Amino acid sequence: MNKISYPTPHIKSTPEQIAKTVLMPGDPKRAELVAKKFLDGAVLFNDVRGVSGYTGSWKGVPVSVMASGMGMPSIGIYSYELYNAFDVENIIRIGSAGSMQENVKVRDIVIGMGACTDSAYSGQFRLDGSFAPLCDFGLLEKTVNIAREKDLRFHVGNILSSDVYYDDDPDRNLLWRKMGVLAVEMEAAALYMNAARANKRALAICTVSNSLVSGEELSADERENSFGEMIELALDLALACERDKK
Repeated sequence: MNKISYPTPHIKSTPEQIAKTVLMPGDPKRAELVAKKFLDGAVLFNDVRGVSGYTGSWKGVPVSVMASGMGMPSIGIYSYELYNAFDVENIIRIGSAGSMQENVKVRDIVIGMGACTDSAYSGQFRLDGSFAPLCDFGLLEKTVNIAREKDLRFHVGNILSSDVYYDDDPDRNLLWRKMGVLAVEMEAAALYMNAARANKRALAICTVSNSLVSGEELSADERENSFGEMIELALDLALACERDKK
């Protein structure tokens, strides 16, 4: 692993300005929304390239939120720097996903136990085989318990992190669906691989914004209004992580 120091080319901050748990949406505007709507005393710690990062508190516990941008190369950069330069312990992806199964409905929450991928991201690790990107079980277990307490509609299982949004192959999603993949998004696999390499923890929690089965889709405004349950679930997970230290 390459040595890296702060500030990095993409994050102009210090470790003291960033909490040990970082929520990571793709959209910088969603990071700003989380900071202003959910966190107390949120302070901007990064705005390099317009990628917003804030630190505040949730129920008295320090929490940061920072955008990842879209796709595995982007989250690969930001998660690598957070883990290895700023000593972040937990990154919780909060994003949107497209359902690939009939029972996974729009507005449901999908928690990625594993993240399949069509990306070549794992090639850098020079493994003699295929790496299976998995979340941290401790984060997964806590999240499931919190989701049950909140009586949320959620699903746990395999998701697909794809490099392609506009796919020229109309049958590709059907093949992943046959293997029981719940939903498709574009970041989790790289996050899970970086966490594994850094010996840190990661989890992807996504709200289903559209269905590849039924064709139902939320508008941009509906997405913002429907993501509150996912955001509070992730924030309560951050709270649980901090309580475990005491």
